[in-house]
Amino acid sequence: MKRQLELFTQATSTAERSERRVVAASRKQPSTQRLRATAGKQTAAAKKAVPRPSVKKALAPGAKNPPTKAATEAAAGPEPRQPIPDATQSASTGLPPYETVALVLQGGGALGAYQAGVFEGLHEAGLTPDYLAGISIGALNTAIIAGNAPENRVARLRQFWETICEPNGGIGLPPFVERTIFDMNDLSRQALSAMHAGNALMMGQQGFFKPRFPPPSSMLHGQAAATSYYDTGALKSTLESLCDFDRINEGGLHVSVGAVNVRSGNLVYFDNQSTRLRAEHFMASGALPPAFAAVEIDGEYYWDGGLVSNTPLTQVLDSRPLRDTLVFQVDLWSARGKLPTNMSEVSDRIKDIRYSSRTRLITDEVRWTQYLRHILERLLQHIPADVRDTDPYCKMAQDLACNKRYNVIHLIYRNQPYERHYKDYQFGMSTMNAHWAGGLEDIRRTLASPERLAMPENASGFVTHDIHREEIEQLLEKVAAKASGVS
Repeated sequence: MKRQLELFTQATSTAERSERRVVAASRKQPSTQRLRATAGKQTAAAKKAVPRPSVKKALAPGAKNPPTKAATEAAAGPEPRQPIPDATQSASTGLPPYETVALVLQGGGALGAYQAGVFEGLHEAGLTPDYLAGISIGALNTAIIAGNAPENRVARLRQFWETICEPNGGIGLPPFVERTIFDMNDLSRQALSAMHAGNALMMGQQGFFKPRFPPPSSMLHGQAAATSYYDTGALKSTLESLCDFDRINEGGLHVSVGAVNVRSGNLVYFDNQSTRLRAEHFMASGALPPAFAAVEIDGEYYWDGGLVSNTPLTQVLDSRPLRDTLVFQVDLWSARGKLPTNMSEVSDRIKDIRYSSRTRLITDEVRWTQYLRHILERLLQHIPADVRDTDPYCKMAQDLACNKRYNVIHLIYRNQPYERHYKDYQFGMSTMNAHWAGGLEDIRRTLASPERLAMPENASGFVTHDIHREEIEQLLEKVAAKASGVS
């Protein structure tokens, strides 16, 4: 089975690269119009001219991707189309009629401002997710988004991040001085980041956490004060002041946040379709030990969900009933990285690998599962109806079969040269603005090519997109082409 999955992954990866090459070539043709930049404010930190896309120019329902060349998918033939109910959002934005548009937010502490930038880009493009899933800082961003009216969400996110990026005390710099230092060079940015990380450790962050005094003992037993270094009482007040929990629980948006049951070690999702969510549920999702204490909910204690899985993607993709789904997966840790050359880089690389949560493996496994489901769907069509209705194995196959399709768009934060292993608790204002601008730039660049939003038409009914991965593949292809030309 493992070998089959590896072969399938290689084949479909080749197929996706082939599809992207054809799509890229088609963009150069006069018949394909690229989205033009619209007027608007450009974040100061994002100095590149990045187009503001309008999803209203996205592919119309029924538009198809170029056919794949992978052997497995070619053998399966064209995917039979089934009627899809019109989504409300489709008519207003021109988005293909996905039944669910999900925003999946990974954990990553101070890096979470990148997710806020991504959400701002979705908002300005008129894309409104109807399913939010988050873990750790992703859960806190989820609370802010779901707990406010659509027109107030970006402003509330900005207020939240500007609040928690203020230190409780310690060394402080006037904003214009900090901005000047940050803009000088990577060495000055590294020094400034180290100072902010030190402040967070020693003094805490406003509206978020503060050190316990006296600090907890490793020997004496006690309650929360004895099992964590910081008090997060301020975070509860911040969430309750910025979020309307009645709005979260009304069910207008589907909300799920993950946490780990301390006693059982099992990952649990608190879902507003089955549980009335409070500030404690979101705090539990971000209670990373030993910094933060476990949060009590209905007699059980919960830690940060990232201890088991830092990416809630499977929670969305495995939701029942299965639905045609567009997912914006916003990751804060990149599984890819360079070989460390010192101990600081070793610590940084360990975090990247640990908290990236094998996102690529998860998507490969889901693609394989969907491929098998689609094959079952096709095979069942060749079995007489009376046999399908009476044979027990056919009935089981019908339960497993599925023709739903999934488009997962990855937006992955890329490490900056000045960042070190403390990047996830470096809550400096300048760094926060840079993270925010990075997320905004990446989502604008992603949406500038509406082909990425199209329904998958391959045999698996599953496709992924990642602008950074596509750039790497294009660069490698250019290098290979140049090398073959020289030889």
